[in-house]
Amino acid sequence: MIVQTINATRLRKRIEALSQIGKIGETGVCRLALSKEDRQAVELVKGWMNEAGMETRIDHFGNLIGRLEGKNPHLPVLMLGSHIDSQPYGGRFDGTIGVLGAIEVVQSLHEQHIVPDVPIEVVSFCDEEGCRFNKGIFGVRGMTGKLEDGELERTDKDGVTRRQALLDFGCDPAKFKESEYPEGSIGAFLEMHIEQGPILDHSNEPIGIVSGISGPLWLTVEMTGFAGHAGSVPMSMRQDALVGAAKVITALNEIAKQDSETPTVGTVGNLEVFPNSRNIIPEKVTFTIDLRDIDLERRNRYETELRTIIGHIARENSLSCSIKEDTNSEPRYCADWIKDIIRNESKKQGLNPPELMSGPFHDSLVMSYACDYGMIFVRCKDGISHNPKEYATYEDITIGTEVLYQTTVQMINKMKG
Repeated sequence: MIVQTINATRLRKRIEALSQIGKIGETGVCRLALSKEDRQAVELVKGWMNEAGMETRIDHFGNLIGRLEGKNPHLPVLMLGSHIDSQPYGGRFDGTIGVLGAIEVVQSLHEQHIVPDVPIEVVSFCDEEGCRFNKGIFGVRGMTGKLEDGELERTDKDGVTRRQALLDFGCDPAKFKESEYPEGSIGAFLEMHIEQGPILDHSNEPIGIVSGISGPLWLTVEMTGFAGHAGSVPMSMRQDALVGAAKVITALNEIAKQDSETPTVGTVGNLEVFPNSRNIIPEKVTFTIDLRDIDLERRNRYETELRTIIGHIARENSLSCSIKEDTNSEPRYCADWIKDIIRNESKKQGLNPPELMSGPFHDSLVMSYACDYGMIFVRCKDGISHNPKEYATYEDITIGTEVLYQTTVQMINKMKG
């Protein structure tokens, strides 16, 4: 029997209202980080945070933060949240339910006149997706002091730097230090998110408990040959960069699926060809590689295998080649005490959620380096995500948010000292 404390109707209306900003087609969303659509969405969500009784601010990394003060304001905060930026061809639930669900949790506490012992902060992290500047989880890395050199100089497809986008958004990169959280100031982090995979749907379970997040390795490969006329250069004399890239893509696919029993995945999601003309042999190809695994030793072994093959393919096709590492994170496991609370609160609702790994990374991945974290997954139909057809029922979202609420209450009690 599901006990409902939260206001499911209010939550649904907010999800639907937010989905109108950056709407594409009937159900899709394009709300890129630091865009005018993102700013419009941030202002809307900021208003809902205020309605929920929170003090709000936008930090210099572009994160929207709402704070419900606790009886002991100097204690480390319990942080909840996710993101509201999207992929260019995205859905309306990815990230969104984690932010709006967290606001609903805090508003329910506020309406019941519950003042937590510890401060609660709800965060809508900036640029989790990483598609605009080709490097994601920016806001959470910023607030935890994990940005890397050169990130502000990254450009989008229109040549706009991240620095300029932040300035246009109202942030000041010169004041980043003011927005960093001191070590130990975040006590724990809890995130709700759609699964983005088919396991819960196949097992007919509305929610799941995340046990850990696979470690992502992101590489950018550039292969360079020599351009020539497509009609006159003999095949044996060509230095075709696209042929080399095609062989690498095939090799990555074979490496990732060599053991069907493992959760290893490998993807080339972006490819740029120069000069990109029908009758010119491609001179340069730049493409991304995304390799993920919950087993770091195995992922490292596959990376070594892939790099060896790339070198061989480059030599075989008379190409020069460079490989740049964009992201490298080890797998990170959820805290047992938070998983136990989620499980116990789920059982009180008559649920028996399975434990499952997350292949996609989330803001939780970075938060795991700052504090203990936990995640609740909500079923999504057929596991479809990063696609306008992404769908989660409001019934499942309500169940997940109620468990999020009850888990938050128990975590407050655990953290008060």
